[in-house]
Amino acid sequence: MFRISIWKILGLSPTPTRIAMLFAACASVPFYPVGYSQAAGNQFKDFPFVIGCEYKGMFHAFFLSRITPDGLATYVASERIAGTISLDGHAKAVGEQKGGTCVGKTLEELRNSGQAHYLQP
Repeated sequence: MFRISIWKILGLSPTPTRIAMLFAACASVPFYPVGYSQAAGNQFKDFPFVIGCEYKGMFHAFFLSRITPDGLATYVASERIAGTISLDGHAKAVGEQKGGTCVGKTLEELRNSGQAHYLQP
């Protein structure tokens, strides 16, 4: 029987961050909506589904939770930690002054650093 590693298919090496991201993405697939909501104005396509950040020495997957009518996206992770970002703004931590490796970055910077992950419908 022929076996190919998912890491070879993706052309990546397994790191703790990538393993966590792959697990989180696979676990969330059953919850991914079939179509985009008209109420959200199709803004879901503009934001990554998950953003990976290191915070206090641990890797966290922040999942897209909501988008306000004015375009502010909220991302949440375990332990009740969250952050916000807009299409033209910088990532901000919610509740704490200090943040992880995402705070202060734009969506473009998060994409370029490999921290922003999109789902293609």
